[in-house]
Amino acid sequence: MAGMQPSSATAGNARLTGLTGIVLLVLLAVQGVTVPSVRSMLTLHVFVGFLLIPPVLVKMGSTGYRAFRYYTGDPAYRSVGPPQPALRVLAPLVVLLTIIVLASGVALVAGGHRRGGWILTVHKVSFVLWFGVMTVHVLAYVWRAAGLAWGDVTGRAGVLGRTTRLALVAGSLVAGVALAAATIGWARYARVGRDGGGQAAVGRPAASHAAKASQRSAKGHQSHSAPVRAGKSHAS
Repeated sequence: MAGMQPSSATAGNARLTGLTGIVLLVLLAVQGVTVPSVRSMLTLHVFVGFLLIPPVLVKMGSTGYRAFRYYTGDPAYRSVGPPQPALRVLAPLVVLLTIIVLASGVALVAGGHRRGGWILTVHKVSFVLWFGVMTVHVLAYVWRAAGLAWGDVTGRAGVLGRTTRLALVAGSLVAGVALAAATIGWARYARVGRDGGGQAAVGRPAASHAAKASQRSAKGHQSHSAPVRAGKSHAS
């Protein structure tokens, strides 16, 4: 039985990676729908963007752990072998570009229009590059990941740790929804448009608009009431 544990560990790691990968694929498909009409679907775009962060961390954790155990000479992970050479070269680019896309998106929303210029450019360029490498990555792994995920969801795989893996993925989704809900105010009052030299204006709080509207209303009330008071004074 002791000799079976390393094999169970690698199988469990593979199933966690596959299950998280399929969850991310679904979320990214939803996010992809918002991209062509991002200005009109900005709230959903930002919401899904924040929701993605915890599952992405789980996916990076599972793949990073596998790579660490492999390159530190763990016999079980060495026996599984490395990915194909091209995919092994591509993996760091997938990780790096994913971090840049998410980080620039968060900075763009949180920073508002003052940071819309170069951060928006980084976000767009990194997304284009990310989409290219991710397409190759998905085509290479999607069917294997789907099989691994299905085996764990249905319980047919029979690999130890299924409940923990399902709980971890579900927990990442709950954390993602909580994070997205906590920051929905940024998206709800966000506006992407032209600001002076073409920079994107993002994250204008509703409170500032309400304050300005109140000031305009007060000034208008004063301007209308002044002639009335003056008229009453002359009449008296």
